[in-house]
Amino acid sequence: MMKVDTVVKKDVLLILVMIVVVPLAGELKYYPFHDTYRVSFAVPIFFFSLLLLRRVSPVIPGILVAGAIVGFRMWLDWYSYESFDFIHSLQIRCSAGVYYLVYAIAFSWFKINDFHSKPWIIGIWSIIIETVSGGMELFFMYVMVQHHIVFPEFMQIFIVGVFRSFFVLCLFSMIKLYEGQLRERQISQKNDQLLVVLSNLYEESIHLKKTLQDAERITKKSYDLYEELHEANIEQLTSLHEFSQKALQIAGEVHDIKKDNQRISAGLSKVITKEEFSEYMEIESLLQIVMRSNEKYAAMLAKDIHFSYSILGEHSRYHVYLFLSLINNLVTNAVEAIEKEGTIIIDVCREEDRILLYVRDSGPGVKKRHEHLIFKAGFTSKYAKDGTPSTGLGLVYVKQMTEQLGGNIQFINLSPSPGVQFAIDLPISTLMGDKD
Repeated sequence: MMKVDTVVKKDVLLILVMIVVVPLAGELKYYPFHDTYRVSFAVPIFFFSLLLLRRVSPVIPGILVAGAIVGFRMWLDWYSYESFDFIHSLQIRCSAGVYYLVYAIAFSWFKINDFHSKPWIIGIWSIIIETVSGGMELFFMYVMVQHHIVFPEFMQIFIVGVFRSFFVLCLFSMIKLYEGQLRERQISQKNDQLLVVLSNLYEESIHLKKTLQDAERITKKSYDLYEELHEANIEQLTSLHEFSQKALQIAGEVHDIKKDNQRISAGLSKVITKEEFSEYMEIESLLQIVMRSNEKYAAMLAKDIHFSYSILGEHSRYHVYLFLSLINNLVTNAVEAIEKEGTIIIDVCREEDRILLYVRDSGPGVKKRHEHLIFKAGFTSKYAKDGTPSTGLGLVYVKQMTEQLGGNIQFINLSPSPGVQFAIDLPISTLMGDKD
């Protein structure tokens, strides 16, 4: 509702501008054929404005502009001449108002705004409309002031109509092209954001599947314990019975947790598969998504970070969510590690049937004594402004996924140079799925 109101307000504002600007532009005139036929900027402005009006009938601004034209020119007559004859001035000026009224009616009748995607049709109709409107203006001039109509005047109207229509359509097409490019950029940015979100969901779904497996294993162990306790020596029946019931209760509670996780996992899978994106993309497009999203993240953290990447070797299209969830974790980790300014470099290299991914940054690095903890769950060197530590699970996930895919990940402290480097070595088939 709010969006519709905004559009209507814009149309009303445009009509008010037309009422003021068109009569003024009508006085900026020249005589291309060196006779009484004049050409002004009013008609191109009027035509262009009608093309921009989408929710208001062109007849309404046509009536208002026609009245404004007649009123303004009669006011000029009153201001310019000492002896002002109202009737005579109205007879002379009403033909100009007829021109704009007929123009707007014809514009509405032929539904010109339905052909925004076919400017050549708009061009043909605009020439016809301008010729008809000009003919009606000449007719009213003949009726009101006995102006003689000659054939060359129709030719002049037609020629001027061609040039004016061409000029307006060029301007209009340029604006439509700019709007199309702007929409394309917005859609591209939105798709990038969705892909990053979906890759994060993909990562969470992997964690959730692991939790399901752990819950299943604990459930089985608890139930096995219950069975053992239940079948224990009859002399210890009373005390063991209590223990067995507790074990059974634990198994039931873990089982409930597993069921909840299953529902969450199903919901995540539905979200991931519902979005209509290709599951595979070119490597360069994937890296650009990573860079754009992390540039925004760095800007949000008020950090000045320069990103760059290089690609070596021939690459196929890779699985979007899997690739993004791996590489984006490393790059985001680097963004958070850099204090104020620095660089992050991503290198992708193909060596026969393997793909090598390198992410290095110019951050403060990791202390020597902490290097063996870098892939341990819970270890982190990053803290929020309020002192809250990071979860320390991002690198754990990357390592687990890399090893599950048959690869390995290495951490290199670039000392004495600032920063660190992570290197992932994977079988290329794991990122290409069943494609190749």
